[in-house]
Parts: sequence; structure tokens; C-alpha cells
Amino acid sequence: MSEPMTKLTEKIESLKKARDAVILAHNYQRGEVQDIADYVGDSLGLARTATELECEWIVFCGVDFMAESAAVLNPDKVVVLPERDAECPMAMMATAEQVRAAKQKLEDCAVVAYVNTLAEVKAEADICCTSANSIQVVNSLDHDEVLFVPDRNLALWTQRHTKKHIIPWNGYCPTHHQIMLADVLFAKQEHPDALVMVHPECRPEVCDVADVVTSTSGMIRYAEQSEAREFIVGTEVGLLHGLKKRCPQKRFYPASEYAVCPNMKMTTLESIIRALESGEHRIKVEKSVQKGARRALERMLEL
Repeated sequence: MSEPMTKLTEKIESLKKARDAVILAHNYQRGEVQDIADYVGDSLGLARTATELECEWIVFCGVDFMAESAAVLNPDKVVVLPERDAECPMAMMATAEQVRAAKQKLEDCAVVAYVNTLAEVKAEADICCTSANSIQVVNSLDHDEVLFVPDRNLALWTQRHTKKHIIPWNGYCPTHHQIMLADVLFAKQEHPDALVMVHPECRPEVCDVADVVTSTSGMIRYAEQSEAREFIVGTEVGLLHGLKKRCPQKRFYPASEYAVCPNMKMTTLESIIRALESGEHRIKVEKSVQKGARRALERMLEL
């Protein structure tokens, strides 16, 4: 580690102690951010962790909806998002008003909100889900019909594994959606011995050619347990950092080197220091929204 980087990490450690803070980082964050985090994981793992923390501050290195969920689950803690503009484009594709309108048109239909939604949308849902547990969540419902908000690709993947009728919202993750079938087929030609792991936010035709379709943490577990030595990874490229750390003896190739979420990459060590020093940008959720969002999140976590 370079001297400037060492000084930054030392300052972060000092500020963490002073604030009684814990740093959470998503698997798509910059490598150096993952390295200084106390916990690194996917949305489900980080949501669970947020409910178990004994600290005064949570610094959430991710995007807006993740910090919102942490704030909903920890109303008595200070939750800060180091970069104010780190928003999730998919989460912006559904509003509470739109979901309310859709619910009025549908009779006897449950609403499942992917965690990649804003708190106001979660508050309109019966339950939340992540890419790791969407099938389990949908199958747990008494309803035969489910409105799935906002990711249509995850909805279509979940539909393959349930007898319930899923109505997909017309949203998507721009980063995963740009991983094309041709990208994966080319990678397979370049690395014929590699197994293909893809995220269920990918297009259906990309999922069709994968050896496993799973969440980011699911990919890490799969790579750790598999006897294979090479893997093609169909998700945001930030996951390769964690894969290489956990499985240094194995090789990982991105399905597409262009699968980069610019918003996930906004957080830097410098912005973490600013957040710890000043408390910016603190995430607050209106009480009227908080109750419904917490109910939907806790119902998911109870599963």
C-alpha cells in the first residue's frame, strides 16, 4: 500500500473509533473501499448486518437505497452516505405514486419490492426481497399474483422458479442490462474451461447460458466451493476484487469489462473521511414512510 493510501486508512481508523462507527461496503465498491470496510457483502447480507450492529454511526459505502434501508432498520443510529449523488438508476424507475396507482388497478395482488427501491416504494410493498432470496420471498406469499417492482429481469428469473403469476415492473439495472449474450459467448470462446456465473439482473438470454445464476455473495460461495479453476463473472466488475481475495488461486474474467456502475464507484477513501468528520450526508427517512418500509424489510428478514 502506498504511503498516501496508508495515511488515509489510518485516518479512517482513527475517525471510526472517535465516532464509534462501522463501515459497510457493497461488493461493487472500489477495491480500496472494500478493503477498509468492516463488512462487505450484498444487499441481503448488509441489511442483516445493519440490524445487528452495536455502534453509534453507520457509514454506508453503496448507493442511496442501501443507506436508506440501514436508516430504516436503525432509527436511533446516525447513517451517512459518503457521496450524496450515489443514486441507483433502477431505484429511480419506480415511485410510490406509480406503485399506488398500479395497486389500485390490480385485485388481490401482493407487491414485492426489490431492495433496489427507495424507502417510499418499500412502504407500499407487502414484503421486500433481494436477488439472493426473491424466489423464497415470492413462494412465501399467500397470493397467487405478485407485482414485482422494479427489476423486470429479476422478475423474469424468479418466474422460472415459482408457480405464482408475476407481473414485472418495467425497470432494469443499466449496468447488468448492457451485458449482452455476445459478450458471454465471446468470453466462453476466450476461456473455454471457465464456468459462467451471472447475476439474475442480467437479461434472460444471458442467464440461459450460465452455469449458475445467483447473487454476488452467492457467486463468492460458488467459486469457493467449486473445483473449477476459472470463472466468467456476469455482474458489476467490482465483485472481481472480492472473488480474487477470497479465491487467490483461481482466475476470474469479467463477462464484460464495461459492466461498471459509475454510482457505485463514486465513494472514495477521501469521501469516507469527509463523512466521518462532518456527518455528511446523513440519511433520514420520514416517519410516515419509515414504518411501512421497516415492516416490508423485517418481513423479508424474518424468512
